[in-house]
Amino acid sequence: EAVVQEFRPAQVGESFGPTWETCWFKVELSIPLAWAGREVHFVWESDGEGMVWRDAQPVQGLTKEGEKTSYILTRSLKESEPHSLTLYVELACNGLFGAGKGSMIAPPDPDRRFTLSKAELVVFNRDVYELLVDLEILLDMAQLLGEENQRSFQALYTANQMVNVCDVTDPSTFPPARDLAAAIFSQRNGDSQHTIHAMGHCHIDSAWLWPYEETIRKCARSWVTVVHLMEHNPELTFACSQLGLIPVLLQAQQFEWVRSCYPGLYARIQDFVAKGQFIPVGGTWVEMDGNLPSGESMVRQFLQGQRFFQEQFGRMCSEFWLPDTFGYSAQLPQLMRGCGIQRFLTQKLSWNLVNSFPHHTFFWEGIDGSQVLTHFPPGDSYGMHGRVEEMLKTAKNNKDKGRVNHSAFLFGFGDGGGGPTQKMLDRMKRMSDTDGLPRVQISTPEQLFSVLEEESSQLCTWVGELFLELHNGTYTTQAQIKKGNRECERILHDVEVLSTLAVAQDRGFQYPSSQLQQLWRLLLLNQFHDVLPGSCIQLVVEDALQYYTEIRRAGAQLQEEAVQSLCRDLLQPQARSTPSTLVLNTLSWERTEVISRPGPDGAETLALVTVPSMGYALVQEPSVPPQPVAVRKQEDGSITMENGIIAVCLDTMGHLTSLQLLGSGRESVPDGCYANQFALFDDVPLYWDAWDVMDYHLQTRKPVTTLLKPLEIILAGGLRGSVRFSLQVGKSSTLTQEIILDAACPYLRFLTQVEWKEAHKFLKVEFPVQVRSTSATYEIQFGHLQRPTHWNTSWDWARFEVWAHKWLDLSEHGFGVALLNDCKYGASAHRNILSLSL
Repeated sequence: EAVVQEFRPAQVGESFGPTWETCWFKVELSIPLAWAGREVHFVWESDGEGMVWRDAQPVQGLTKEGEKTSYILTRSLKESEPHSLTLYVELACNGLFGAGKGSMIAPPDPDRRFTLSKAELVVFNRDVYELLVDLEILLDMAQLLGEENQRSFQALYTANQMVNVCDVTDPSTFPPARDLAAAIFSQRNGDSQHTIHAMGHCHIDSAWLWPYEETIRKCARSWVTVVHLMEHNPELTFACSQLGLIPVLLQAQQFEWVRSCYPGLYARIQDFVAKGQFIPVGGTWVEMDGNLPSGESMVRQFLQGQRFFQEQFGRMCSEFWLPDTFGYSAQLPQLMRGCGIQRFLTQKLSWNLVNSFPHHTFFWEGIDGSQVLTHFPPGDSYGMHGRVEEMLKTAKNNKDKGRVNHSAFLFGFGDGGGGPTQKMLDRMKRMSDTDGLPRVQISTPEQLFSVLEEESSQLCTWVGELFLELHNGTYTTQAQIKKGNRECERILHDVEVLSTLAVAQDRGFQYPSSQLQQLWRLLLLNQFHDVLPGSCIQLVVEDALQYYTEIRRAGAQLQEEAVQSLCRDLLQPQARSTPSTLVLNTLSWERTEVISRPGPDGAETLALVTVPSMGYALVQEPSVPPQPVAVRKQEDGSITMENGIIAVCLDTMGHLTSLQLLGSGRESVPDGCYANQFALFDDVPLYWDAWDVMDYHLQTRKPVTTLLKPLEIILAGGLRGSVRFSLQVGKSSTLTQEIILDAACPYLRFLTQVEWKEAHKFLKVEFPVQVRSTSATYEIQFGHLQRPTHWNTSWDWARFEVWAHKWLDLSEHGFGVALLNDCKYGASAHRNILSLSL
């Protein structure tokens, strides 16, 4: 499509754009005959990310920020080789890290232009290049090994001798100079030296500072470069963890993108997978957030990822590879073991703001006792460059010295893609076994973890969650994404329950397997660790919300089809002599609840119904509640509601001043306190705006006190009582809340709508309760977790803002209060105050 376009002349120095546009360049090359026998490169430098195409196939990614600015045309020009050829360069008008205006994480500048600064045909002098790499390693050794180490002086004097021997005008002096360096590099280590397992790596965020669509091209640019490197460096291994994006194969989604859009490149990748160089790791569909997806979603991440790897590469992953998400649920070890994975690699806890995590290699134990061997690369990065400084840090920083003597070293440009370079490999070749430096070997995840398993007898065990003491704001940022995720998880659950029941009853019903897989994959994609947390640009948010809309639409249709099959006889008009309502329950316990249903005149009416677990009921005459809801307005404007189970009192501001469990007579709200208290906090983090909320925000608490509409009765009782009020929040936001008490219901419901127009503010709702406990309980995936309600230690107060799924609970012996939600994740429980971040 690009080749048949009409091209115009372009000049070096010209600018192209705007942001997110694509420009194609037709490059006609003529190599001088005088360059016979020489290594010839095509050099291209621009602000944007480029891809070289040759003979209709991608051959080289070009990214100045990723130190990839040339394409090797020939390593030694022969007469038989073509001296004239045509290349095409695809230029994406965005950088390696998007196009932030003023800073990397600022919103993209939509009008940015991208300049072509260099387009040249050059002779590459590899002898000079090798000499420079030798000198770089020696000078780093001289500077970094320290005065107390004789090797630093040996390296320094050797570098000095090389300068004396080398005459830059006489290439014949280069080999003797290089021989001096080789003598240093050939002096070997002892047997006890730490061994570093180096693996090529290219972390590509599926969406972050660029949209999903651009990630597809990032994958292709990065992976074609890796494949090109492998063709000339057969020892190179590359760990791709994104099915579709990364080279220690991490995410299945990214592989699927490349398979669909770049079939020729994908076939080459499959060849290198078969050779054991291009290594799929990770086991999930995308590198998902490690906290917020439901248990079922996490199982589906592994199911879809492992199935893809098995089908495409003939093997499942034995390592879970999740280097860049914002904390790790205590349920993950059990889920990993259930999905055939016993090894885990990450490094994100090195970002902790308060406490330094005490291990780099350890056993991680989940809430059921399942254990996985876990490794954090001691260099605290997944984007190393193969420098001496990084090798020394890896060995020195290892917190499990004496227990294990091996560690991972992931090298290559990452986050925005890029991957390894030839120079990184050449540096490490010189350090493979050089006295004074850690031993460096190009390795694989299998080799690393196998030797760690052999050395594991003295490893420590960490029990419970791996909580990241940073990025706590990601539990709340982008409320619509959080709401969409929870709703779509519920919709897909309901579709599967109803479709399974339909199949069990009617073998003629076609279970919607392919449609469900497509919808699940959309949902799983949106659980990527910069999308569900909300730490992405607006273009990505818009894509994500569009995917949620599609899941809702298609899910509703599939639900309708399942119900029509399941209850076909009941839905026939002649089957019902009296008006009735079909009510379905997709949860696993019997439920008695007040529902809203259309009446004979079309108006909504209420009914109390009982429906069996995982089943349905045809409701004709609704049940009569044992006690109707009573709603009374008091002289001071407060309103009380009671249903025989609980009794509540609300003041004119909507505060909950009393919540009693009538059977015990126990009051839940402490004297003089207000529950359902909205509070506004300043939200000005140190740097990561969409990611972080700092502990000092707690010092800026301001209760919301501006009343717009006082508390009023909406429904006066019977099957349901409800009241409503409105508040002004901050300078220009409004909050409207309806509080509902249903007959036969042991809880109070709050329907809250906020028109949010504030900047750098954080809204929460607080519930002080008359319960004393040193720990609160939070729902996580397929289980629950207890966290302290006090701040005795730095580990305690670093969890001033935590995550939960549908509930958090504060209980003492015989009594407790739980706070439930249908679309929120950020929460806290400090002393006796339960708080939900809105």
